[in-house]
Amino acid sequence: MKPRTPIAPFALLIFFSSSITYCFAGNVTYDSRSLIINGRRELIISAAIHYPRSVPGMWPGLVQKAKEGGVNTIESYVFWNGHELSPGKARMYMILRIGPFVAAEYNYGGIPVWLHYIPGTVFRNDTEPFKVENEYGYYESFYGEGGKRYALWAAKMAVAQNIGVPWIMCQQFDTPDPVINTCNSFYCDQFTPHSPSMPKIWTENWPGWFKTFGGRDPHRPSEDIAFSVARFFQKGGSVHNYYMEDLLLQQVMTMKHQLMSTVRNPKWGHLKELHGAIKLCEHALLNGERSNLSLGSSQEADVYADSSGACAAFLANMDDKNDKTVVFRNVSYHLPAWSVRAQSSTVEMVPENLQPSEASPDNGSKGLKWEVFKEIAGIWGEADFVKSGFVDHINTTKDTTDYLWYTTSIIVNENEEFLKNGSRPVLLIESKGHALHAFANQELQGSASGNGTHPPFKYKNPISLKAGKNEIALLSMTVGLQNAGPFYEWVGAGITSVKITGFNSGTLDLSTYSWTYKAVVKQPPGDEPIGLDMLKMGKGLAWLNGEEIGRYWPRKSRKSSPHDECVQECDYRGKFNPDKCITGCGEPSQRWYHIPRSWFKPSENILVIFEEKGGDPTKITFSIRKISGKFAFVGEDYFANMLKLLHLFCNMSFNGNCLGKFPCSSLSAKHAY
Repeated sequence: MKPRTPIAPFALLIFFSSSITYCFAGNVTYDSRSLIINGRRELIISAAIHYPRSVPGMWPGLVQKAKEGGVNTIESYVFWNGHELSPGKARMYMILRIGPFVAAEYNYGGIPVWLHYIPGTVFRNDTEPFKVENEYGYYESFYGEGGKRYALWAAKMAVAQNIGVPWIMCQQFDTPDPVINTCNSFYCDQFTPHSPSMPKIWTENWPGWFKTFGGRDPHRPSEDIAFSVARFFQKGGSVHNYYMEDLLLQQVMTMKHQLMSTVRNPKWGHLKELHGAIKLCEHALLNGERSNLSLGSSQEADVYADSSGACAAFLANMDDKNDKTVVFRNVSYHLPAWSVRAQSSTVEMVPENLQPSEASPDNGSKGLKWEVFKEIAGIWGEADFVKSGFVDHINTTKDTTDYLWYTTSIIVNENEEFLKNGSRPVLLIESKGHALHAFANQELQGSASGNGTHPPFKYKNPISLKAGKNEIALLSMTVGLQNAGPFYEWVGAGITSVKITGFNSGTLDLSTYSWTYKAVVKQPPGDEPIGLDMLKMGKGLAWLNGEEIGRYWPRKSRKSSPHDECVQECDYRGKFNPDKCITGCGEPSQRWYHIPRSWFKPSENILVIFEEKGGDPTKITFSIRKISGKFAFVGEDYFANMLKLLHLFCNMSFNGNCLGKFPCSSLSAKHAY
């Protein structure tokens, strides 16, 4: 692999030179058309890889897959909470997308929880001792004048470093020169930088949207992604980045967890040819003068031509319902609505007999030797502390564990009516989130949880009580911390109210009782990706050979509104939004959990499951991801000819007269080859 002069991933404010095989500094400047690297204008097609979301053994494959897909730049953040787990104990240093607040759909926005407890610290504001930002523009107004001062300080601080490369600010609308403001969105073709001397940069093209436990798949069609990319370059864009490309590529290579529902294999192949076609026209796009020609009410052409004869043209049909035929340079072109491409691919999880050492070939997972340790519900050993009333879950655990026990006891008089008539009192619990299991006298009474958009919840269930002393144990759980938003570090979790109705005297309020608290911390042939099938389990954590696979929770998706329906087939035409192409109704939000092959030993692998609710571990299986597919184009000859036409025109027009002998190369913004 012969590296070209590269620039590295976007930093929040900074570009840092790197390549796939080695790093070196380059002279990076810019003008209104593009970034200029070592004196040459460069067209950037970038992809984000969030390195904590994969293991080091996967990084070369992810980068190589991105390169094969037509990407020439890698972007990333630095995840502070992955490098400095406690103050002053960092394992490494790196400058890329510097943050250190990153949001990034990552736990607590990449900030270590301990920072919240340093006196005087207010995240995302003009206060000491912590500063430096990401995607601040939308939230700036929440912090008043302090927010504006903060953004200005960040920009001036960055420029003052005089490091010799441009600085950018994502989603920042008031950047001072020479800092470049950039766009993050599903579509950025209409975005304009605040200064005419700056290039048009798209730092985050979102190929999908968030997926939460219990939620469905907000699938963004690959046709729409291709449409948005082509439109961006059609309208003068020169730097483009796919957000979280590691998840996009892992859809080809693995089944990595999807905090953001991203893509399936067709997206990679769908965009690869588009990237190649755009790069063929790079010289004209970055050096030619652009002119716009109306071809109809929702149809237009943008033509780039320079004095050397280089030229390129984009023909676009923005109508999201109707195909159109247009005439451009005396030639008729059929432009399908919004996008055109039909591509099929099959991705399936194939059960694999990864046998335990003592299992026979025909007994499957039933031959696994499971050692089951049933823990006592509530406090065992020394309690952490006792307090009257409730504490905040996050303030107590500092995110060192998902789990916090709240336990107390009550005395039930033998004259209570419910003991005589066989009825049961009702336990009422209110919580700020995220989930809860309720126990009485070591028996599970029920569970409840919030959801990804509204973590608080209420629990209401009958409770079994006996005469005399009753132990009440409530296991509060977090499933990841909020990653962004104004004052997000003040969003708490945990129980706020506990009551029991049905006593002779009325309602018993336990909110002022003495509660005992304890945090729970327990760390226990081929190259296809391996997935752990947890469909028959409840909720908990899993480890393989001491490596944490992560949380599992095959919670089935539910409606959040009466209009929240899944689709059998997604109409990609028209603008995308997260509720447009929902799939997975009534299905587990996640069934398979990726295990990197580097975590396996040749034999004697140990799988540890911490199960909260129960389940059948004999039904746990390993699966191998198999991908089979083919490219199938609607009007295959038509597209093949169009692609040949594009290649021919981009090459021939460089040495010819774009307005004379050779027509301008024609790239339809609706075609994703």
